[in-house]
Formats: sequence, structure tokens, C-alpha cells
Amino acid sequence: MTATPAESRVESALDPSGARIRDMGTAAVEWAAAYAESIRDLPITPRTSAAELKQRLTEPLPVDGRDFADLLDVFREVIVPGSRHNGHPRFFGYVSAPGTAVAAVADFLASALNANLPAWRSAPAPTELEHLTIGWIKEALGCDPSAGGLFTSGGSMANFTALAAARHRHCGDAVAMHGASAHPAPLRVYVSTETHHSVHKAAALLGIGRANVREIPVDARFRMDVDALVQAIEQDRAAGAEPFCVVANAGTVVTGAVDPLREIAGVARRYGLWMHVDGCYGGFARLAPSARSLFDGVAEADSIALDPHKWLYLPADCGCLIYRDPEAARAAFRLDADYTRVTETESAEAFAFWDYGPDLSRRFRALKVWMLLAHAGSRAMGEAIEANLDCARHLGELVDASDDFELVAPVGLSIVCFRYLPRAARDEPRSESDEQRLDRLNERIMVALQRAGSSYLSNASVNGRFALRGCVLNYRTTRRDTEILLDDVRRAAEKVSD
Repeated sequence: MTATPAESRVESALDPSGARIRDMGTAAVEWAAAYAESIRDLPITPRTSAAELKQRLTEPLPVDGRDFADLLDVFREVIVPGSRHNGHPRFFGYVSAPGTAVAAVADFLASALNANLPAWRSAPAPTELEHLTIGWIKEALGCDPSAGGLFTSGGSMANFTALAAARHRHCGDAVAMHGASAHPAPLRVYVSTETHHSVHKAAALLGIGRANVREIPVDARFRMDVDALVQAIEQDRAAGAEPFCVVANAGTVVTGAVDPLREIAGVARRYGLWMHVDGCYGGFARLAPSARSLFDGVAEADSIALDPHKWLYLPADCGCLIYRDPEAARAAFRLDADYTRVTETESAEAFAFWDYGPDLSRRFRALKVWMLLAHAGSRAMGEAIEANLDCARHLGELVDASDDFELVAPVGLSIVCFRYLPRAARDEPRSESDEQRLDRLNERIMVALQRAGSSYLSNASVNGRFALRGCVLNYRTTRRDTEILLDDVRRAAEKVSD
């Protein structure tokens, strides 16, 4: 009897049996479940060193493989305790989400399917799912149904892609063909002094030049000064430069400030500028009723950058870029080659993501976005974001009411910038040297706090002063966690003051 393909199949590490896959998956899921149940009790930061980790991990390139169970042991015993636990409810550092269980499962499924999404023909159903989830995000932002977009690796790539589209609309094919020198005048991009450095990096990489990114001052709430923006545009036009793009913030990473988006949109229309909104941190806060009005005007932007792996609580990586008019961006990226020739005649089936961004190979990021939103629903997401905003306001109120802390910026969205202030320094006039000593003290406090492992803050420079910076971006975080945080900061202050 001739053997069937299933009977003749030889199991290997590259092609394990179904039973073996189930064993590996079960062991991994059991670890993940135990991790989720215990994360609140773990020290946030690893108690290790680079030398120790290298000593425990280093080995020559394996010639013969070893069992998955041995590898999972290394993961449990070395990788996990040697990692920072961003999902801990008192991890207030940076802008880092905890991830969700359903999205972690979706990432596994996406990797198992291993769909590649350069175009519809390469992955029909995954492409349609990306269109669907982009549509949900457009709806959450209040965008016009005719808008379009795509997922990216993160906010930096979304900002880069938007700036490339903006430049092409202004300069046309000449710069695309011959380089920046083909354009006769220097270009100008306008940002606030609080804008993320990825915009400056994009300008450098695109040949616009960092010197042509003009920083506009901010008001007392760290929002772009619109009058100063208009003045800068007028000055540059009079000097022979060509303004072409303004970048507005929908939640800065330092203080959480949201620029006056509708006013900036009006300036952009008046001067024919491409308006890009960096909403990578804050954009999804529009789902929270108490913050919704801050985002009035966001849908008027030509492009919007977002990070679902921030305030949609998704595991990295997953950025997003929305175009108000996708066709206006398409000319910047479309470049034909024989191996990308489209043969489909139906427009939806001829669609290619490579016409709207720089990537050709693209992973199936839409699956985790779809699975989370479909599983939890937008109401639950908005409630979780609202709870984060409430925790940040509560923390700000605790700082304001204390006699040993001070706020150094208004609470913006879910970000609180403050510093420890010894009681003796509270009511006394402070010289510049006094301020510098407070800066150094708070930096030592931050380091001690991070090493202790119960709570974690990052740092910020606010009006030239060192600040302790906390960002609430975790559905596990409660008001009680913010209270514990301040107690932990006090203990760190006692330790470094001894």
C-alpha cells in the first residue's frame, strides 16, 4: 500500500507534529496565565547586570537543537526575571502599554499564519481586515469615511511616512527623482518645542534638514502658540523659504499637552500647508468622554499618526497612519517594478499598501487590533482610558495637596510631572544653585525608586528643570497605586538623603 503524505511525514524541529505544537502551546499559555496573575507582585525592574545576563545566556551557535522545554526554562529563569515588567500597575515610565491577553493570542495566530501584507493579492482576507480596523480607528477619531490608512511599525515610522507624503505634495516628482537639491528653495516644517524628536529625525532622513524644522514656542499649558506659528510662517515666506507642513500634537510625551488643533487647521488652510497630527500617545483618548473636546479639529488634518500599542493597550509593535485624502499621499510612494506589477482589474483587488508607505513586507498587525476591539468593544476601551485619566488627575491632586511635592506642569491627559520638594525648601526663595540641587536630588530619587522595584517613574525636563514624570497607561492601575507611588517616592527620598 502506498503511504499517504500524512503517514510518510517525518517530525522535526522545523515541522513538529500537531501533538507537539499543542504541548508547546499549552506550556506557553500556562506560563502566560501565571504571569498575568502574578504581575502585580513582581519587582518592576530586574535585579541583574549586563555581565550576569551575558554569563547566563552566552553560548556558541548551537549545532544540534535541544528540547523546547529546556528553552522555556531559560525564558522563565533568565529572560523573565531579567526584563522590566511594563504591564505592572505601578509602571508609570515613558508611554508604555501593558498589552492584553487576547492581543497576545492574536499575535501568536498572526505569526502562525505568517501572512505578508504588501498587497491584496498576497493576503486577501488579512488585507480586508486591515481596511476594516483602519475604518474603526477613523470612526473613533471622527474622520470622514473617505479617509484611509495603514498600520506601521510604530509612531516614528508613521511620522516619517506622513512627512514624506507632505513633501511630495509640495515638491512633486522633481525631488523624488533628483533629490532635495532639485527644489529651488529651503522647505520649512513647523513644530512646537514639545514635539517628539522623531519628526526632526524624519526631516533629516528625508533631506529636508533638521535646521528647517522650526520650533514654535508654547503657552503656559505647553500647547503651540498659534500667533507665533503665523508669525514664523510670514517671516519664512518673506525670507524666500517655503513653508509646507505643520505638525500639531495630540498629547505630547513630556506633559500630555494637546495643541489647539482646530486653530492650527485654520492656519494650515490659510497658508496651504499639510497639517499632520502626532497623536501617537494621546489620540485614542478621544474615546474617553472627559477628553473628547480636546481633539476638536483632529479630523481636519491631512494625516494623523497613532500608536495602537500605546493607548489601545496592544503589544508592540503597532503604529498607524491615517490620510484624510489617500490619493494625495499615493503619488509619494508609488513606484512600479516588474515584480510588483498588478494584474488584477477589480480596484479593491488591485490595492497595494506599498502605494501608501515605504514598506513592502508587512506583518499581519491588524489581527490583534481587530481581535481586541471586537472582543472588548469600544465602550470598554473608552472606560479604561477614562480610568487612566482619573488616576492621573488623582495623582496630580495628591501632589498639589502635599507639603513635600510640587507639580511642575499642568496634568495633561494621563501624564503628571512633579518633583520632590523638601519641606525646608517650600516657602523659601530659591536661587539657581538651589534649583540645581533640587534637580540633582530628584534625579537620585528617581534612580533609587527605579531600583527599589515597587514603582517606576521616568524623567522629563520641564522649563529647564528636572522632573519626575509619571504616565498612567495601564488598565490595571488604580487610584491606590498612585498613592503607593508617592509613598515609594518618599522612601526613595529618605534613602538618598541619608
